[in-house]
Amino acid sequence: MSTDVMIHVNDLSKNFGSFRALDKISFDVQRGEIVGFLGPNGAGKSTTMRILTCFIAPSSGTARIKGYDVFDDPLSVRRSLGYLPQRAPLYLEMSVLEYLRFAADIRQLDHASFMKSAKDVVEVCGLAQVLGKEIRHLSHGYRQRVGLAQALIHDPPILILDEPTSDLDPNEKAEFLEYLKHIGKDRTVMLSTHNLSEVESACARAIIVRKGRIVADGPLDEIRAKSGKVRYVVSVQESAGAMPYRGTGTPPTQHAVEAALRSLPGVSTVVELPTDERVHSYALSTDRKEDLRPEIFSLCVGKGWVLVELHRDAQTLEDVFRNLTIGDESRNRRLSAVDDDEEEGGDDDDASDGDEGDEDEDEEEKD
Repeated sequence: MSTDVMIHVNDLSKNFGSFRALDKISFDVQRGEIVGFLGPNGAGKSTTMRILTCFIAPSSGTARIKGYDVFDDPLSVRRSLGYLPQRAPLYLEMSVLEYLRFAADIRQLDHASFMKSAKDVVEVCGLAQVLGKEIRHLSHGYRQRVGLAQALIHDPPILILDEPTSDLDPNEKAEFLEYLKHIGKDRTVMLSTHNLSEVESACARAIIVRKGRIVADGPLDEIRAKSGKVRYVVSVQESAGAMPYRGTGTPPTQHAVEAALRSLPGVSTVVELPTDERVHSYALSTDRKEDLRPEIFSLCVGKGWVLVELHRDAQTLEDVFRNLTIGDESRNRRLSAVDDDEEEGGDDDDASDGDEGDEDEDEEEKD
């Protein structure tokens, strides 16, 4: 295995009784990559992250963090990564500085190493103004910053983040993503989230899982291309109207424009679009990966037509995600039926959209 591979997963499976949460998934994450780990509720995201962070053992397969096996050498794995779960394990009665010192003690950092690391972490996470405050008095956004700081305090080369922005308001999410981009410049980051715009903003690559299996893995542009169909919108001036016709020939008829567009290689459908302007407007769809816009432009120039509009509708990551993962409702219902008493037996992705409780509930959850 290459020394640049920081996270290595090979044929990883996890069974909870008769239920298979992961089914032989395999992927590598290279040094310096920020990877989005996506999937609907119950797809296996949290199960994968719990295995990678040594909370549960796999049923079969291999998982390595910086070359260390999660089953054979869990202490080395934990030294090599920082983990921020959806709700950070905070002790609300501690001040921010006390909590960071506590996290450093757990990581066995000496005082000098802690002071140096704390200075960097406080600056990166924007905590200088709240170091002396008790965590109970902080907003959700600042609590997530503190959670990120504890994941960074031992300066790990790998970060694993599970729904880190789920309880944040839009401004807090934007700030958190800026911190993530800054941190990810010299670290490997694996980010699990339901917010696909966050992945498009922060990640160059995504892994999408469905029913415990990987259905897409690659750069975002390649994943968007999995949809197959590409749509173009073309509008050609119909006649002079109030504006002079600037074409070199006679204004085209609707039939002429439609027939010419259908003749382009790879065009599968041509659909007329309603418009109030004096234009012939059409939507074209094609399976071709090559961009058709140069050919459409050349066609109009060659016929002397006035091209009023030409654009290509880029397939969004959300569209592709829905196409790849649609139909998982039955699996999610089955997963939610797993006995809640088996703490390690359920993939708690389906709890990701719940609201965080009040402070008293938070204090009970810290244990």
